[in-house]
Amino acid sequence: MGVAEKIIGPKSKYDKSIPYTYHAKVYPVAGDKEICNHYYSDTICGLVLFLDKNKISPDEVEIYGVYLDDELELEKKYCLDNKGRWLRIPKLCRSLENHYKETLDKKYKGHVADGECEFEDRDQTVT
Repeated sequence: MGVAEKIIGPKSKYDKSIPYTYHAKVYPVAGDKEICNHYYSDTICGLVLFLDKNKISPDEVEIYGVYLDDELELEKKYCLDNKGRWLRIPKLCRSLENHYKETLDKKYKGHVADGECEFEDRDQTVT
């Protein structure tokens, strides 16, 4: 990453048609919405990988795409396999890509399993 990229950030962050970042709200106590941990990643794949590695169940999580003026909840089922486990790259990418092609729902735009993903220039770190 060059000096310019370090200062202005990834080019895709300026694309208002895709989420600026992704946000996971994790509720570790079933049925209790008062206790919540927040996690952020510039990519959905980074966030889902973090949730999987940390053994955070899909039942404990709400995932949002964050735009400059809105936060839209994603349906987790497109991030899960048929056994309810978190998908990994490239299956996660393909699932989101296919759902976008079927619905044109902007929450799922930009994910590509084969070819160039609109999020490729972003870091997958979770904070």
